Formats: sequence, structure tokens, C-alpha cells
Amino acid sequence: MTSVNIGFLVYPHVVQLDVMCAYQVLSFPPNAKTHLIAKTLNPITSNEGLTIVPTTTLDNCPSLDVICVPGGGIGQVEVMKDRDILNFLQQQSSHAKYTTSVCTGSLILAAANLLQGCKATCHWAFKEQLAMLGVEVIPERVVIDRNFITGAGVTSGIDLGLTLLSLLWGEEMAKMAQLMLEYDPQPPFQGGTPETAETEIKNLLLQLGNPLIEAFLRQTQAIISN
Repeated sequence: MTSVNIGFLVYPHVVQLDVMCAYQVLSFPPNAKTHLIAKTLNPITSNEGLTIVPTTTLDNCPSLDVICVPGGGIGQVEVMKDRDILNFLQQQSSHAKYTTSVCTGSLILAAANLLQGCKATCHWAFKEQLAMLGVEVIPERVVIDRNFITGAGVTSGIDLGLTLLSLLWGEEMAKMAQLMLEYDPQPPFQGGTPETAETEIKNLLLQLGNPLIEAFLRQTQAIISN
């Protein structure tokens, strides 16, 4: 059985659930071979303080069938201007069957000039920045445009993973994975989207996240000016 190589970019202050939601789903098929890719093999500290150990480097990464780019905290700003990483994404995307992202990972793909003119999505708080980079932002949980598949906020990585399972292995495999995960969301509170959230809660969250939003905006403006 031919292996399917699936690579996840990891970097300092990556959001670990952006990585692990999709990773958990995509590691389900027996012939899936997953890789955690970084500039070096040194352990990485996620945005939440967890340690992630890369399994391969940019230079040694095999040819990928799927590349997945997760979003991150303030460390993502550095990734969006890291020419080594952006070149790696361009090179892998040129032959990958699917180039994908979770959350604000789509801004990294856009910084690599991969999403211009495409339909894509990201976390709701960063849609303006994504649009500024020449992307047609679609307010859906998973957006497919040719071989680009992007997920919205953090937990959409599960939906992204299931979508990819269906495309690569068929609907039966995707349904088995969904059942294995017992993925049947019934959140204890309403308000998991900006449309359903209370205005006060939304404003408090935006206030809390404002330093990160502003940092992303500055980097987005820098990309445009260059």
C-alpha cells in the first residue's frame, strides 16, 4: 500500500490545536505517513506552552502529497516574513496534491503568494488581513478552491481533516474516522461564531486579542508595501 505523505509546518508559538485537530484525523488511515516540519529538529514551544518535537526539517522533508499550514500566535509574524519557509511552501505546493491551512495559516500561504485570486477562509478575527493579501475570503468552515483547502478557526482542523480523508481515501474512511473520534459537536454554550456570540463576549475577546491582531495587520501591510 503506497504511503501518503502529509506534512504539518510547525514553528515557535504555533497554535497546537491548529496542528493536532487535522493531525489526529489525517493520521487515521493505515498508509498515512505524517511529518512535523520545522527549520531544525529542536523542540518547539507552542502558543499554549506545550512542546512539539519536529520529525523532519525543511531541507530533509520528503515530497508531500498534502501540506498543512497551521496558524499561530505572535510567532506567526516571523513566519510570514521568513523567506526559507515561504520558499519551502512554494516548492512543496508546486507538486502537492493538496495545499491546506487551518485558522490563520492561510495568511502564511498568502504571504508565500499561493492564494492570490483564490477563495479561502481563516479565523473570523483575521479575515480583513487575508482579504488585503488578494484573497477572496469566504465565510465558511472549510473552503475548497482547486487544490487549495483552507479551514476557518482552530477546531475547523477536524472538518478540514475529514474533508481531506474523503478526497484522498473516500467517504467511507472519513466516516469511520468521524465515528472513531465521536465527532458530534454539542457545545455547552451557544456563541462559537461571531454571528451567534453575545456582543459583549465578542468585544471582550477582540480586546484581549488586539495586540496579536495589530501585529498581524502590520505584517500584512508590510507584505503589501513590498
